Amino acid sequence: MRRFISLLAYFFVLLFLSVISTAQTPVSAPPSKPSTPNKGPADPKAKKTYDDALKLTREHHWAFALDGFRKADKQDGGHCIPCEFEAWNAAIEIGDFKAARAQAEMLLANVTNPGDKAQAQFLLGQACMAEGMRDKHDEPIAAAEAAFSEALRIRPNNTNYLYAEATALAYLKRDEDARKHFQAYLKYASREDVDYARAQRFVERPELARAKMAPNFRLTTLDGRTLTLESLTGKVVLIDFWATWCGPCREALPHIRQIANKFDGQPLVVLSISLDSDEAKWKEFVGKNGMTWMQYRDGSFEGRISKQFNVTAIPATFTIDADGVLEDQHVGDANIEGKLKKLIAGATEAANRKSLPASPVDHSASSLNY
Repeated sequence: MRRFISLLAYFFVLLFLSVISTAQTPVSAPPSKPSTPNKGPADPKAKKTYDDALKLTREHHWAFALDGFRKADKQDGGHCIPCEFEAWNAAIEIGDFKAARAQAEMLLANVTNPGDKAQAQFLLGQACMAEGMRDKHDEPIAAAEAAFSEALRIRPNNTNYLYAEATALAYLKRDEDARKHFQAYLKYASREDVDYARAQRFVERPELARAKMAPNFRLTTLDGRTLTLESLTGKVVLIDFWATWCGPCREALPHIRQIANKFDGQPLVVLSISLDSDEAKWKEFVGKNGMTWMQYRDGSFEGRISKQFNVTAIPATFTIDADGVLEDQHVGDANIEGKLKKLIAGATEAANRKSLPASPVDHSASSLNY
């Protein structure tokens, strides 16, 4: 059982990168992989079913895998913790959040030590939160808040739980409570945490935490610059997912280049994220085609950032406003210049307001009134 929480936390971190754009709740530094992972169910028949379901996950047949893990759990007497976790995983992958809630509740019934209970509550909260955000319904979000709160009761200083609870409270428009939990997160989180700066902004503006925030990330561009989405706050961001092997992407390239050149010097960052697996071929293509704006290679549709943005087809572009709010997603070479102009104008206006000195207070008028 001691191994379970490490295994659960480890697999959760891997999985959550794929659903963050739905759930938006960030994860701090992932735990170490357990040295002796749980082998699965004890019953031989259940073990065969479980192994077959694992193979289905590797092939991304998530719906069939979900059925397999449920069957393996039944064959193992209904107390196979790895089966229940993997079923939760599969349910999240296919967006069946009600099924994920049910699996998390089964985990809660089977685990016993406090750490396992807290992590299972966290998984329950994540499923509820994703359901509520997708369906724009408060009941699942209230259930998520209750689950995160229970996880915090057991592990009060856990930064994942604090951030999740703060986000749920913000969605419920309990802004002062949300602010307090973001402040608590900042107290215990590392400044190196990718979401530390975002939490600082949420302390000042908790209403932003319930906006459709683009998933945060940290990456190092081809020219060696390390950035996060938060580091680009105040600028409009255009993210372009593409690959050298994608014909429509190559056709769209002149338009992306035109945008990068046209808005040079304005508060706009263009970031191209390649799904190429061949690094040398990608670098050669970028150099030959004068792609001088920010470049990063994610490697495939299974890449970390591609999964955060749920990219399933390319070319795909995302526009993000100066506050980090995800504005639009386009598949193909859509005409996005008009949208960019409006967002850039808004970013410029906001920057100008911040740079203006505070107006002096004229007391003469008020003195004449008394």
